[in-house]
Amino acid sequence: MTRTCHRLSLALVAGLLVLVAGCTASGSDNPAGVQVRRSADPSGFRGAALAEPYTMPDQSFTDTSGQAYNLRTTSSRPVTLLFFGYTHCPDVCTGVMSDVATALSRMDPSARERIQVVFVTTDPARDNEKTIRAYLDRFDPDFVGLTGDLPAIKTVAGRVGVDIEGMKKLPSGGYEVGHSAQVLGFGKDHKARVLWTPSTAVGDLMHDFDLLVAKQQ
Repeated sequence: MTRTCHRLSLALVAGLLVLVAGCTASGSDNPAGVQVRRSADPSGFRGAALAEPYTMPDQSFTDTSGQAYNLRTTSSRPVTLLFFGYTHCPDVCTGVMSDVATALSRMDPSARERIQVVFVTTDPARDNEKTIRAYLDRFDPDFVGLTGDLPAIKTVAGRVGVDIEGMKKLPSGGYEVGHSAQVLGFGKDHKARVLWTPSTAVGDLMHDFDLLVAKQQ
């Protein structure tokens, strides 16, 4: 049994540990089967380089303005940072969103404007458009928030190596939603070749976001 939310040496990982929102213990280190390189990434990323890139699914959800948003085609920006999480997450999701927002705020504006952050809820039963918008505005009003049917969300998440384990009831009567907590970086070819875990330092995020933008020229 591996406890989540501990520091990883991302450049040298042999298998990506799935990090479950809420820092709960996961029954499998890698239920989604994510494969990462066994050696340092020759492209220079400090995050985990994917041995086989993921393709952004051609799937539409509903954004916080009530409009359809296609993951592959709606954004005109060359870089998309994709994250699956939920607004009632006790700690991990908030930490990830905060770190991403901080890294982006430190970038040159001309590079920052080439990146779109997309947040897909893993808890559509509680996360309606208004709730997601209020949550994301705490970090950056530019972040896109999406909701939809849970089966469709789970299918799309699985296609990009994100595992959604479902609800875990709490003594308080509420529940947590177990899910992988990596951020995936997609380029203009709609391929993700790098991801970042919640333990990634803000400086490393900033370095990699700049590098990912530069590679889209």
